[in-house]
Amino acid sequence: MYKLILIPTDGSDFAQKGVNHGLNLAKSVGAKVTIVTVSEPFPIYAGAAASAGWTTPPMETGEYEASQRQAAENTLADAKAAADRLGVDAETVHIPQALPAEAIVEIANNRHCSLIVMASHGGRGLRRFLLGSQTSEVLSRSSVPVLVVT
Repeated sequence: MYKLILIPTDGSDFAQKGVNHGLNLAKSVGAKVTIVTVSEPFPIYAGAAASAGWTTPPMETGEYEASQRQAAENTLADAKAAADRLGVDAETVHIPQALPAEAIVEIANNRHCSLIVMASHGGRGLRRFLLGSQTSEVLSRSSVPVLVVT
C-alpha cells in the first residue's frame, strides 16, 4: 500500500515522534522513506523594512543561511541514522529558503509519495504562532494522505 513515505522534520523533540512513527511504519510495510527538512527564508518584517528603507546586511543573511544549513545537516543525519538502525531505505532532502508546508506538499507530489507522516506540532517562531502549525497547512493543501502523530 505505501511504497514511499515522506517524513518531514524540523529537528525538534516533538517532530521526532513523527520521524519515529514514520520509520517504524515504513519498516513494517517495507516502504522507502524520504526525510525532509525545510529552512525558512531569513525572517524580515517586510513592511517595516520597506518603509524604513532598510535592507538586511549580506553578512547577516549569509550567517543565517549557514546556520540553517548546518542545523538541517544535523537534523537529517540524526534521522538517517535512525532509519539505518531500523534497516529502512531512506533518502534525506534539505529544502532551503522555502515555506515549510508548501515545500512539503510539493516534494510529496513531485516524488509521488504515497503517504506523509508528521507530528502535529514542532514549528518554530512567529510564523507558527501567526499561521498555525505546519501540519495544519499540509493537511489543508495536500492531495497525498497525511498521517498525523500526536
